[in-house]
Amino acid sequence: MQRFKVDTIDAFNAAQAPGDREICDLIRAAIAANLPEAESKIWHAHPVWFLAGNPIVGYSKLKSCIRLLFWSGQSFTAPGLASEGTFKAAEKRYTAPEEVDPAEIARWVEESRTVQWDYKNLMKKGRLERLTLP
Repeated sequence: MQRFKVDTIDAFNAAQAPGDREICDLIRAAIAANLPEAESKIWHAHPVWFLAGNPIVGYSKLKSCIRLLFWSGQSFTAPGLASEGTFKAAEKRYTAPEEVDPAEIARWVEESRTVQWDYKNLMKKGRLERLTLP
């Protein structure tokens, strides 16, 4: 598990054990290839991609795996994600690089462009609202 502060996605990935690093690199490449217009940064100690300030997708190191998280993933129609938490997030967990399917990630990323809940304004509004996107 990561025990020190990192300030770049490169540093986050480099801090992982070799197998986990490979998973992180594969996930990052799939996201970057399919969401090039997004802002990416370390947010709450994990790599996250944003569209118009709204968190869309990110990944993190858990004790036994790397977790890919889509903030609005529970509302996606593409299969393969498991519900996570009490809001609208959904996840996929990976324990080996060969489990990462870039085409599957691409489908989720594509859906994340138009299926979004407004996490950016959650604290201000006090409730989660679905965004109407083109």
